[in-house]
Amino acid sequence: MNVLLVLTSHDELGNTGRKTGFWLEELAAPYYRLTQAGVTVTLASPKGGRPPLDPKSNEPGSQTDDTRRFEADPRASAALDSTLVLSTVDPADYDAVFYPGGHGPLWDLAEDPDSIRLIETTLRAGRPVALVCHAPGVLRHVTNEDGTPLVQGRPVTGFTNTEEDGVGLTDVVPFLVEDELKASGGDYSKGPDWGSYVVRDGLLITGQNPASSAEAADLLLTVLGERAAA
Repeated sequence: MNVLLVLTSHDELGNTGRKTGFWLEELAAPYYRLTQAGVTVTLASPKGGRPPLDPKSNEPGSQTDDTRRFEADPRASAALDSTLVLSTVDPADYDAVFYPGGHGPLWDLAEDPDSIRLIETTLRAGRPVALVCHAPGVLRHVTNEDGTPLVQGRPVTGFTNTEEDGVGLTDVVPFLVEDELKASGGDYSKGPDWGSYVVRDGLLITGQNPASSAEAADLLLTVLGERAAA
């Protein structure tokens, strides 16, 4: 099994002068869930090379066993140093795609035609796509074959308005994930702020926040197992 993890290349938090990027837990937790299950994991980002890490995701209060393990893991660090350029990726090479969040994807991946193509091609080929936290926001321009929004009428979740308010970035982000999913016709639901909450609709898996990353990866493995047994 081969799974592609797609990370942001965007590192500016609006016009605040602060840095952003991908959220470490949302990479580390699925990375280890997948690799421990024998999956070959490949990383990609719009610009390739080492993507920017949101510095807040590596502060003591945000660290987990998985993030500490990732930071000390030479193989993981090497994979992060050499992410593929997203435009060079062939979706046919992968059995599934996983999008970690962080605020960065709201600026680049949400508007990236290669990301849009990857998601549409993967799902239409009958392969699963999982996205957590802010990453469900990258679905905003993804469509079904008839041109309707991908999430229209589908159960989905993503970073809540109240969680965004809790980190003080409601007026900084280009759009709110919860509002965007609802505006696109998604059947949006959520759990308690900061708790794990994951929704599956067929091949589409969405997780609400960083705490949802491991559960989303476990569910992706379940879907891959179902496909292998079919």
